[in-house]
Amino acid sequence: MPTELSTLCTAATPRESLHVTRVRPEGDVVKFCQRTDEGYEIESVLIPMGAGDKTWRTLCVSSQVGCGRGCTFCQTARMGLLRNLTVDEILGQVAAAREQLGANVRNVVFMGMGEPMDNLDAVIAAIRAMHDDRVNQIPRRRITVSTVGKCDGIRRLASLGWRRLNLAVSLNAPNDEIRSRIMPINRQEPMSMLREAIATYPVRAGGHVLIEYVLIRDLNDQPAHAAELADYLRGLRTCVNLIPFNPIDDSPFDTPDEATMDDFQLALMKLGQLTFRRHTKGRLAMAACGQLGNPSLRRKVTSAGPA
Repeated sequence: MPTELSTLCTAATPRESLHVTRVRPEGDVVKFCQRTDEGYEIESVLIPMGAGDKTWRTLCVSSQVGCGRGCTFCQTARMGLLRNLTVDEILGQVAAAREQLGANVRNVVFMGMGEPMDNLDAVIAAIRAMHDDRVNQIPRRRITVSTVGKCDGIRRLASLGWRRLNLAVSLNAPNDEIRSRIMPINRQEPMSMLREAIATYPVRAGGHVLIEYVLIRDLNDQPAHAAELADYLRGLRTCVNLIPFNPIDDSPFDTPDEATMDDFQLALMKLGQLTFRRHTKGRLAMAACGQLGNPSLRRKVTSAGPA
């Protein structure tokens, strides 16, 4: 697979996706970019799943260029929100992965650039289109929507009655004090409000709401934090996904050591909370959780668009 493609972009249509303009692989993980007609970049990541000849891919798609939510541990947040993606641009990421990169895309996760709940009309329409595609269907049970915790968005998804659509909530803190420091949304929608919204979400039999928890050294990674987290989640049908902090430019944060992360997981499990650890993939290619986005684009934006 080439590491750079020089093809110029074209406008996205229902039948044609933007051309892939950059490909950055790290092992079997592939980050690729598509350029919009204004010069913005849409970043997506292909993640290998399975083994041997049965290998398939999870595609991490973006719903926005940049993000307006301001989470302090996230590279995308440093861009600010540049614009929402259209339905065709969201679907175009799937089409490009299949048609231009030859990937067998089985799962789609809305965990790339942007807050999906801030572009929910387009996200819902894209999910419908993927589910209804008779040729290359991606059913709702293989689609996950991740949110920083926008409660009205969670309730709106819940109202659709799609019990097999997976929800992931980026929690990242065991209490309001820590969460408000690293996630501005918590100042308007605190954890008590978020817990009520999570409780309303319909999950299939045996299913769970995924709780994403980025472990940051000396901030949210101690056994006492695990105890607070388990208490907060008690009674909810959830599974905690522990994610080591991935380095971003000029960050004050650091990644805990392996022993600390192991102890945190063990503490949660002893308290009865279903928990697993995400193995980091694509960190060197800036393709891992929290690393997507090109902050330099923010500096180039003028009233007429990117320079």
